Amino acid sequence: MTAPLFAGIGGHQTPRRGRTDVWLTPPWLLEMLGGWQAFDLDPCAAVDQPWRTARQHYTVNENGLLLPRFGEVWCNPPYSRALLSRFMARIAEHGRGIALIFARTETATFFRHVWDRATALLFWRGRIDFYTPAGQPQPRADGKAANSGAPSVLCAYGARAADTLAGLDGVCGQFVPLRLPRSVVALALAPTWREAIGAWLRRQRGPVALADIYRAFSAHPKTAGNPNYQAKIRQVLQEGAGVRVSRGQWSAA
Repeated sequence: MTAPLFAGIGGHQTPRRGRTDVWLTPPWLLEMLGGWQAFDLDPCAAVDQPWRTARQHYTVNENGLLLPRFGEVWCNPPYSRALLSRFMARIAEHGRGIALIFARTETATFFRHVWDRATALLFWRGRIDFYTPAGQPQPRADGKAANSGAPSVLCAYGARAADTLAGLDGVCGQFVPLRLPRSVVALALAPTWREAIGAWLRRQRGPVALADIYRAFSAHPKTAGNPNYQAKIRQVLQEGAGVRVSRGQWSAA
């Protein structure tokens, strides 16, 4: 799998002539995401990939940038500016999978294909040690493994990918949700029964009859499909949404 183009991995992130554009995703990172079996396609795999990254690989020989996307995609693209933007556009359009890129959150590519399109992000803690085409960590002068030289972020497209990254929150980095299904958003924004009844009572002038509360909520969205909404209203009132001032009369708490 191709990964960032480094001017000496662990140093500058600016491409230079004579440097390879093939850096492999560490197998341990893929295992944390469910293993290669969790992905149906890697559209930018290395030609001589020493370990699988998905069920099917596209390499530069097939021009994976142009071939169709399917299923859950794993994308660790070349980081040269033109190729990065094009690969990120493809996964954003496909809408299913995970991309691993530098956390350059201010760039036009990040705004266009990540902030505006991704479902969630996982900002990785520390820096990732990518591997050479031989399947080995790139050594530094002192013999230790060289890291990428910049922070990385995993970008999820689709609910399944977002769930995968959410499972790593706090363990490997910081999870940031960007998109939620409309049903979840509506549920989160809708007031609770107690909030709805309490707000209605506060808008009234003095105590109101229980029958008036029933009528006020007979067409409320929270009563839709609930034939027992009157019992629910009584329960919520008794739990503190209102104050009983006399038999059948309630006021705001």
